[in-house]
Amino acid sequence: MDFQVITTTSEFEKMEREWNSLLSMSITNVPFLRHEYLLGWWKTRGGGEWKNADLKIITASENGLLVGIAPLFMTKISNGGGFDNILMLLGSFEISDYLNLIVSEKDLEAFTSGLFGFLMDNPQLSWNRLDLYNIPDNSASIIHFQNGAEAQGWEFIEEPFRPAVSVDLAGDFDTYLAGIDKKQRHEIRRKMRRAVEFDLPVSWHIITDEAQLETGMDEFLRLMTFEPEKANFLTNEMRKQMKNTARAAWKAGWLQLSFLEVGDQKAAAYFNFDYNGTIWVYNSGMDPRFLNISPGWVLLGHLLKRANEQGRSVFDFMRGDERYKFKFGGKQRFVQRIQVIKQPR
Repeated sequence: MDFQVITTTSEFEKMEREWNSLLSMSITNVPFLRHEYLLGWWKTRGGGEWKNADLKIITASENGLLVGIAPLFMTKISNGGGFDNILMLLGSFEISDYLNLIVSEKDLEAFTSGLFGFLMDNPQLSWNRLDLYNIPDNSASIIHFQNGAEAQGWEFIEEPFRPAVSVDLAGDFDTYLAGIDKKQRHEIRRKMRRAVEFDLPVSWHIITDEAQLETGMDEFLRLMTFEPEKANFLTNEMRKQMKNTARAAWKAGWLQLSFLEVGDQKAAAYFNFDYNGTIWVYNSGMDPRFLNISPGWVLLGHLLKRANEQGRSVFDFMRGDERYKFKFGGKQRFVQRIQVIKQPR
């Protein structure tokens, strides 16, 4: 394999077609690894999460074809007496729930082996530590990270980073409901029925007109700010990041921005991705004035019903172990943090 380093945004921008083509065959095909998502993330440095960052995307080709991508950047982190040069995955780590290498399973072993050799020898990459967040705990890449590190005599550390929760769908809403706890099944049905019987009309929709996207995102962000933690999260840079993500996902065809309305007022919203047979629940917002009809639950029920009817296989609530996710039938797993510490020779 022929390895090289991409260090400029202009080079990164030109990779969209072959990047996404390789991702479609990759061991982890998720929206957070799409070219349009990561390019937008890079341009705002994760909504301001990283002030100090240099692009270090490592690619591998065979016979002129792209076969592997390590989508990395380098940052400096204080070690108490100076700074370490740390290589991290683009998207790290707060707003991108799943990350990984971009490589097919058949090329994974050769790519990771060559990657660690390249990391050892390339003078452009003066680094001390790989620090990789949000690797799915069942990813085949983990053992190859370990093997590659040990082959070079470097320290390898793996630890759970955060829980993640998802629901396997049955293809039919009633069958899905029959598979969750009886009490919760009745609660979901009761709340959806109560919304239908409410004094004011209750309706929901998914934005399908691009002309509504900008105002839709403004409304979504407004609903997010009713939660103090989310309000603090939404800095100007983060608002820009989320709008960039929405535009990129819309253009690529995998944005699902939905609202529940009570009368003419927006009561709840979900910002999801509809990608690769899965609904990825990215964020949500709710107006507490409408708590009496549980607008978040009602909208979620409609989205789950639609996902079943449209043949989606998974409804992924992603990181976080909030109780409501389990009430909707979620099962917990983890995303991992992988560290490789370079040892002096």
